[in-house]
Amino acid sequence: MKLRTVSLAALAICCALPLHAKTFRWTSASDIPTLDVHSQNNALGNGVHAAVYESLVYYNSKTFKLEPMLATAWKQVSPTQMQLTLRQGVKFSDGSPMTAEDVKYSLERAMAKTSNYNVYTQGIDKIEVTSPGTVDVFTKAPNPVLLNQLTELRIMSRAWAEKNKSLEPKDIKTKDESHAHRNAMGTGPFMVKEWQPDQKLVMVNNPNWWGHAAKAKPGNVTEIIYTPIKSEATRMAALLSGEVDLVLDPTPQDLQRVQSNKALKVVTGPENRTIFFGMDQHRDELPGSNIKGKNPLKDQRVRQALYQAIDMDSIHKVVMRGLSQKTGTLIAPQVNGWTKKADQRYPFNVAAAQKLLADAGYKDGFEVDFACPNNRYIADERICQAVAAMWSKVGVKAKLRTLPLVTYFPMIQRYEASIYMLGWGVPTFDALYSLQSLTRTVGAGGDGNYNVGRYSNPQMDALIERIKVETDHKRRSELIEQALVLEHQDISHLPLHNQVIPWAMKNNIDVVHRADNRLDWRLISVK
Repeated sequence: MKLRTVSLAALAICCALPLHAKTFRWTSASDIPTLDVHSQNNALGNGVHAAVYESLVYYNSKTFKLEPMLATAWKQVSPTQMQLTLRQGVKFSDGSPMTAEDVKYSLERAMAKTSNYNVYTQGIDKIEVTSPGTVDVFTKAPNPVLLNQLTELRIMSRAWAEKNKSLEPKDIKTKDESHAHRNAMGTGPFMVKEWQPDQKLVMVNNPNWWGHAAKAKPGNVTEIIYTPIKSEATRMAALLSGEVDLVLDPTPQDLQRVQSNKALKVVTGPENRTIFFGMDQHRDELPGSNIKGKNPLKDQRVRQALYQAIDMDSIHKVVMRGLSQKTGTLIAPQVNGWTKKADQRYPFNVAAAQKLLADAGYKDGFEVDFACPNNRYIADERICQAVAAMWSKVGVKAKLRTLPLVTYFPMIQRYEASIYMLGWGVPTFDALYSLQSLTRTVGAGGDGNYNVGRYSNPQMDALIERIKVETDHKRRSELIEQALVLEHQDISHLPLHNQVIPWAMKNNIDVVHRADNRLDWRLISVK
């Protein structure tokens, strides 16, 4: 009986595909960390999830304006109440209808203690089903970016989650797994056929997707195969040999070779992602350091010394091959709230860095743990190697260790790194997302969820709390600028650069380059 069920499902999928089915094969350095849409807030994973699970609203890939997805309309009933009208006739990939109760459950699931998506639910007080076709979101105070936050909160079936013992999100800080970690069932244009972690993810056309009738998918792709390839050389060889259609993260040094190949092309654009280093400013003594009884990173002079010892011109030219925008702040220019006043780098100056260290009592430098991913950001490992060499010139002996994405992020969220690399994209395109996640004192509701150096300043906390609820645009921009300038003065982090993202692909591939470095699965065409 089971074999017959599988055969019928396969037949249904087959019959739903166009006569000229197109397969799209792509790669990047790392695998997605999970299929659970409320577990690990990871940009690569979020982008892949959007093929299978949908949110109530989403950004238009060409204009980046909010557009309807599972909600067709919304209205502000009061300053603290928003009503969303749900799209009718939506089904999950198993054919069951999506209900208002599924929406309520999914938003509440994102608010769970084990969820890493609390930053997108900040300010939400409760969710109520007001009719079979409407859901009301109540906030504790006015929330000027609620709709932006909803773009990352994807909807899943409560019945499916309950049946498969996945009512709560997987806790990324543990090795425990749930059914939703390795399986998925959403309302999106594709559904997961197979996932072998670190080897292959296959997604196929969802015959029950509402968008087929609405003609919401102008692209012609019916199957997506993702193969993570850590090795840069192997990744590029796969494109050159025709094994894959697109490389999401080509190496800067290989771009000229790709551009000289008539069968290939490169599409480039700035990303709303800032790369920086965070530092443990919480512990009284750093594990593994030769300095005992105190933590050098708590001293602003030491943090500034590390900052001024980094030669960003060299990294920009030699490591990044020009594919970066040097920055002195934690957000990119595309993000609401960016201000030139805060985007001023402390100058590279070895002598000044040495004096700062001496003034802080570390004339001979110190040893410190230094952790970086080796398959997440453009040239991440090479950047860290270069910076470790630069710090050694001022006496700081950074003991570099590099890890793959799937183990790196849980590790830093367990506060196990003294200095760490992080790249922060801004899905809401608003500075609050970065300030709350990175500089707010660690707490509930998404506060400091990636402030894994545990920087804490009451003045910063107070500014962020005001930014959360301020609806006057001019006043809110002033508050954001104050917070960014304060961060610059405190040197809560060491900003490096904003990424410029090149995608390398075959000439017969049509995609829309997005500032969030995501593929829009609905728009991909294979000629």
